[in-house]
Amino acid sequence: MGLTSNKVLALAVLAAAAFFAATIWLWPRLSRTGWRSVLGRIGLLLATQLAIFASVGLAANKSFLFYGSWSDLLGQEQEMGVVVDHAASSKHVMVVGKQKTGAPGGSRPAVGGQIHKVVIKGEKSGVDSPAYVYLPPEYFQPAYAARTFPAAVVLTGYPGTAENLIKGLRYPRTAYDHAKSGKMQPMILVMLRPTVAPPRDTECVDIPGGPKSETFFARDLPTAISATYRVGSKPRNWGFMGNSTGGYCALKIALHHPERFAAGVGLSAYYKAAEDATTGDLFHGDNDERKRANLLWSLKNRPQGASSFLVTSSKQGESNLGGTLEFIKRVKSPARVSSIMLNSGGHNFNTWRREVSPALVWLSGRLSAV
Repeated sequence: MGLTSNKVLALAVLAAAAFFAATIWLWPRLSRTGWRSVLGRIGLLLATQLAIFASVGLAANKSFLFYGSWSDLLGQEQEMGVVVDHAASSKHVMVVGKQKTGAPGGSRPAVGGQIHKVVIKGEKSGVDSPAYVYLPPEYFQPAYAARTFPAAVVLTGYPGTAENLIKGLRYPRTAYDHAKSGKMQPMILVMLRPTVAPPRDTECVDIPGGPKSETFFARDLPTAISATYRVGSKPRNWGFMGNSTGGYCALKIALHHPERFAAGVGLSAYYKAAEDATTGDLFHGDNDERKRANLLWSLKNRPQGASSFLVTSSKQGESNLGGTLEFIKRVKSPARVSSIMLNSGGHNFNTWRREVSPALVWLSGRLSAV
């Protein structure tokens, strides 16, 4: 049973209720003196509290998807599969599995689309990173055989797993539904986590002597995907989107690399690179790079390209409101900026689910298939 399954949560709740009832029932017997009674009371109290804590933790994780699996919770990295689909792979992208999208008719890619589990090989950065590639139904249909598709890189927050983008925020299914209804054009989504060297939070920075995260996302990834799938290589063919840390990365890459990405979407993004125990020393004393990683500083002090930006926040519940308003204020032509401002909403999956749908439609309108 998976960490986020209803059965695990139900068992935890039942265990908490059972231990609570046992404590009430047995307490009179255990109120006697003696070491056995004392140990019994301690055991029941500990068991009850642990079961309640587990129930609350499992319920919170199921709602917000902090961890997608038991191995993710325990900090264990899952080994990638060894079966390689050579027909779909290239020297830049290795396809290690395929799965359904959850859309109607999902057993047939031409009807429901398909998700490829891949490893992207960074030629310039030297980084290899797992990802999921959503291919819309049109990608497999004969009428579109000669057509290229726009693509968007989609990042989750930190810590997080790419599976959260599929199961929690439902990017593939949302893109499928909107394309089917005509709200947006069919798009390819490349979904992954923002760190390329887990468990370290690399903040999409080229770390001196460390992982070249910015090079991977800004140069290697679009090059690898365009060489493997029918995606163009021009800026208008590519967008970048993410939540929290992923949102910061999306805005940063689109801001600093307008020659690669036409648009960036930051859901609940912050605006300068975090520096804490999870990141380690990102800049090694290079203050120019530290300032460059501050998006508000960059907007004020560096030339702006022709990228479009979408930023989101909430009037109540989000700590990034002030930074978001300042970001909007500092964007100047030829760049453009749009926003989603909720009346209330915290820094969580419930908020981002309300923003993903309109954000995908907005992003689709800024990209072109040719």
